Amino acid sequence: MLFGQSVFQSVLERLKAEDETAEDAEGLAFDVMEGVSVASQRVGQAYFDNLDLDDAAGVVEKPAPAPPAEPVMPDHLVRTTPQEVAAELAISAADTLLTLREKRRAFARANHPDGVELPFRDNATKRMMLANLLIDEALRRLSR
Repeated sequence: MLFGQSVFQSVLERLKAEDETAEDAEGLAFDVMEGVSVASQRVGQAYFDNLDLDDAAGVVEKPAPAPPAEPVMPDHLVRTTPQEVAAELAISAADTLLTLREKRRAFARANHPDGVELPFRDNATKRMMLANLLIDEALRRLSR
């Protein structure tokens, strides 16, 4: 303590003396010397400090949000026959256990029902069931 004041208090007094215009401004967020915060003196005003009055009064008009675009079904989800799914998988006699597993994963990445929009999940489910049946059959033939 310097002359009965803490260092912080003495620095604040010196700054107040150097800058007389600080009194005209709204000031610091709190007055350390008085020990009372400015915000606590205006309890009812705290709500209005965070409210954008221009928006509430209708001065600033925000554009209405655009309606969500209607989802478009990807082309591959239209193909739901066993022949079309089999052609996409391109399962051959040369496929091994590893290649069949990779084909299943790749097909699932593109067609899994959890990855498509809600209106198209039935088609995706049908495609996944067909692909799983075809790959399972190829795996059974491979194990013989």
